[in-house]
Amino acid sequence: MNKPSLPSHAEIVIIGGGVMGASTAYHLAKRGIRDVVLLEREEFFGQGSTGRCAGGIRHQFSTGINIELSLKSLAMLQNFQQETGQAIDIKLCGYLFLLSTPAEMAQFEQNVALQNSHGVMSEIWTNGQIAERVPLLNLDGIIGGSYYGGDGIADPSGVVNGYIAAARERGAKAFNGVTVTDIDTQAGAISMVHTNLGSIQTSTVVNAAGPWSAQIAALVDVDLPVNSERQQILVTTPMPTIPADFPFIIDFHQRLYFHREGAGLLTGMSIVGEAPTYEQTINADWTMQHMDKAMERLPIMETAGKLTEWAGLYEVTPDAHPIIGPIAEVKGFYAVTGFSGHGFMHGPIAGLLVSEQILGGAAHTIDITSLRAERFVEGQLIKEFNVV
Repeated sequence: MNKPSLPSHAEIVIIGGGVMGASTAYHLAKRGIRDVVLLEREEFFGQGSTGRCAGGIRHQFSTGINIELSLKSLAMLQNFQQETGQAIDIKLCGYLFLLSTPAEMAQFEQNVALQNSHGVMSEIWTNGQIAERVPLLNLDGIIGGSYYGGDGIADPSGVVNGYIAAARERGAKAFNGVTVTDIDTQAGAISMVHTNLGSIQTSTVVNAAGPWSAQIAALVDVDLPVNSERQQILVTTPMPTIPADFPFIIDFHQRLYFHREGAGLLTGMSIVGEAPTYEQTINADWTMQHMDKAMERLPIMETAGKLTEWAGLYEVTPDAHPIIGPIAEVKGFYAVTGFSGHGFMHGPIAGLLVSEQILGGAAHTIDITSLRAERFVEGQLIKEFNVV
């Protein structure tokens, strides 16, 4: 394969070709900025965290800002095919959270009240309602749950490639197989991006590198509080008895989840307490722990085989909220990262918001001052409870 020929200059360089970078490139190009260059180090776009996620899209969060991000972003996903021409296979199958303790129930009751106040009509469900909706579940240890039918799943690859194609149609340039090796500054401002295939003069860099965003920030001597956490996902062989309306189910206490994937099920169980890592190999011991818990909660899993399995990375901040916007220490350096497992669903709105900041000085579609990077040193953290 021929190596790409990079331009020597760009008005804006975006580092990272997942959903954040693709959305940002599209929204900048849509607003008339043609001199945009997107750099992705993998052979194909969306092979990083976006391509390894579970594809969930939900409104059920515990903070107003995350609920508002979902409201705007999921509406954009609903309109995605009309806007870009790319199908993304949205299925609003609903999200069902299973709760195990009185403390979890109390928190989710508050969450549902907050969601309702934003127009998201989620509900607290009894075990009877849960059993009626999903009779295949074993509800031992479950005291109730929360449900919203407007949540569901979509195709991450379709979203990324749809945005990339639409951005290119509007004049943006996107390159694969390009690794950023350094970033130069002059007088405290961005001046040059160096890569394995050449250098690009620019005054603006968008750090959309996901789990690797702290490494990119370190190139300009910025300490970005984003760590990477390894997670594993498994897809089963076909399971004909799984109903077509099977929801996205999350056993919240165990951080265990299931949803339909083709004719089978996709399932994961988040790894908690492991040291930050960039390793994306499968841990067979964790697979066994995961499958034991999965079969316990959904006994029909005992009849399934393994079709495929993979590991990926979450990009995690101390308060499980993203960083969107300019980094004060370096003029022209922006971040759109740290989504803590919620990046795919918030990618559409995040790219729009950072484009508004670059071109207009501030985001106006949503007030995201609470998501500025400075909150960590100012002690203004906004903790998200509904993290899976």
